[in-house]
Amino acid sequence: MEFRPCIDIHNGQVKQIVGGTLNDSGAKENFVSERGAGFFAECYKKLQITGGHIIMLNKAGTPEYEASRKAAVEALRAYPGGLQVGGGINAENAGAFIKEGASHVIVTSYVFSDGKINYENLEKLVSTVGKEHVVLDLSCRKKDGEYYIVTDRWQKFTKTKLTASLLKKLEKYCSEYLVHAVDVEGKAAGPDRDIFDIFSKYEGLPVTYAGGIHTYKDISAIKEVSGGRVNVTVGSALDLFGGKLSCEKILSIVQDK
Repeated sequence: MEFRPCIDIHNGQVKQIVGGTLNDSGAKENFVSERGAGFFAECYKKLQITGGHIIMLNKAGTPEYEASRKAAVEALRAYPGGLQVGGGINAENAGAFIKEGASHVIVTSYVFSDGKINYENLEKLVSTVGKEHVVLDLSCRKKDGEYYIVTDRWQKFTKTKLTASLLKKLEKYCSEYLVHAVDVEGKAAGPDRDIFDIFSKYEGLPVTYAGGIHTYKDISAIKEVSGGRVNVTVGSALDLFGGKLSCEKILSIVQDK
């Protein structure tokens, strides 16, 4: 189990938002930092935490996205090789982010078309940067008792269900998975425990879970239920973002044998 911290960027600022509230008008915010993205990258670098993800939350092609892209590059340059980046990633721009210092690019919307997986785009991405630099973001929301992958800033349901067999099928296109449980994201109400039934049926690439973690007990519980095979992200509950959990204590939990 590893701790994978985050740097979420919206309109060029580091923020924590409530999952599912993001649209062109904005989002419900839990935290807005006065510090630049590079500050948070430096914090993670000092603690030697790798694999954290930068997520640019604005719609690609807008002036706001460009502001968020610049902030993301600032963070990547502050911690070369230590962070992943996602948000508006495609085969055309992925290589540029790797050159700026990203260890991996994270993709969701680019690999879905009409609600289905676009394997042509996946193959283009892998051919551009290599599967070893690709993380598939399979963030999901629950509908009719099952989890469906969502795209377009978590607003659009695809027709693709998150299952252990899907994780196995997509292994040849990536080196890791990132899964936000969107229905609990940013609400500090605890993780979505049902989703771990899916993870328990899958053994393969690393999986990082994000959503609802707000206590140290949550992290210990995830470690126990997953057998230490699922990594965790903590957002709004982290003291860097106005919460009560420290990176140092989280590291001690996940690294305790």
